Amino acid sequence: QVQLVESGGGLVQAGGSLRLSCAATGRIFSVNTMGWYRQGPGKQRELVATMTATGITNYADSFKGRFTISRDNAKNMVYLQMSSLKPADTAVYYCNLKRWGPSVMDYWGKGTLVTVSS
Repeated sequence: QVQLVESGGGLVQAGGSLRLSCAATGRIFSVNTMGWYRQGPGKQRELVATMTATGITNYADSFKGRFTISRDNAKNMVYLQMSSLKPADTAVYYCNLKRWGPSVMDYWGKGTLVTVSS
């Protein structure tokens, strides 16, 4: 099993920055992709960004240039640096880990709330 715990959410003013962290524990395996998704009020969960263990990143177009994903494989951590935040970025941000093996296993954290005030 894999456990993911997010931290770093909170209230921030529009134009501000915030850094989210996610700690992964358990049977992570070396071949995996970690990333961030978000779900705004009344909206479906959407991709923000992902990063493989080898450093390949994938961003949804909406976040390119404003958000930066990074990870520390030694600590099994993934981060999301968010800047130029807008009220529309208000959402619960979820950490995700995809463990690649004979089958793909998908793990989710419980989420951390980010509220951007205008």
